[in-house]
Amino acid sequence: MRSRLRGLLPACLLLSALMAPAAQAAPDFQQWLGELKAEALREGIRPAIVDTALTGVVPIPRILELDGKQPERTITFDTYLSRSVTKARIKKARERMVTHKALLAEISKKYGVPARFIVALWGMETDFGGNMGGFKVVDALTTLAYDGRRSAFFRGELLKALRILDEGHIAPDRMLGSWAGAMGQCQFMPSSFFKFAQDGNGDGKRDIWTTHADVFASAANYLATVGWKTDQTWGRAVRLPKGSDSASWAGLDKQAQPLSVWAKRGLRSSDGKPLPKAKIDAWLVQPDGPKGRAFLVYGNYRTIMDWNRSTYFATAVGILADHIGSGK
Repeated sequence: MRSRLRGLLPACLLLSALMAPAAQAAPDFQQWLGELKAEALREGIRPAIVDTALTGVVPIPRILELDGKQPERTITFDTYLSRSVTKARIKKARERMVTHKALLAEISKKYGVPARFIVALWGMETDFGGNMGGFKVVDALTTLAYDGRRSAFFRGELLKALRILDEGHIAPDRMLGSWAGAMGQCQFMPSSFFKFAQDGNGDGKRDIWTTHADVFASAANYLATVGWKTDQTWGRAVRLPKGSDSASWAGLDKQAQPLSVWAKRGLRSSDGKPLPKAKIDAWLVQPDGPKGRAFLVYGNYRTIMDWNRSTYFATAVGILADHIGSGK
């Protein structure tokens, strides 16, 4: 989750804010929590779950600190790539591909998503389950829902988190995630859990925290649901012709062009070879702008960006997947 920086209020709005009636002040937390519990009960969540999950919960200042101090992009794509697609991560990814070969093959066939992309997303999100976040999801979402800046969104996510507990997919003390409430090895928000999480092993639960079958099936189902094309990869690194006006070509907001058009403009594969003659439309993406690396990306790249709307992240996932599949 990302928040936008908030600027200073104009003087007239600041004066209005200072003169606002006391009724607009944030409610007492215990009063607010009581109203939340009542709402959860009205939605049919069992009293035992409401009591277990919400008794003793208090706002966590550290979460508000993290929410309020999210930096704008301050590193180059090359730096980001050097930190996220490391030799160690590539090695781990290949090892996981071998360890879970049969399971990944089964899930890949069912959802039409190559195993290397499932593993790449797994590695990028939580380092293969090693870093899922240490916050209790209910506590984190309660803090953000009470804060008021995006209370409606986080209140909805909190109620969905309680629904997940009510359905028995995970125990309250094991529902851990990020400070923003993203959960499990694939880092789903509760709303994404209900849209995409899968019961991969048929035990009646969607355990994206500890069950690999559920983690892999959930990631694959997400990509398949939002439009993964089985006959394409994500894209490729390319070389631009000298003196090209890439600034006017680049961007996902531009009209996609066939590879043949990009070839006529002088683009070549990163190794200097001609572009493939496949009939695929592509966009030119330069994560660091006209002076940075260049990539021709396909529809599946946009599917990865539905997961995380960052060209840094989506490109790194593609590159990691290529390393996993290359065997080099």
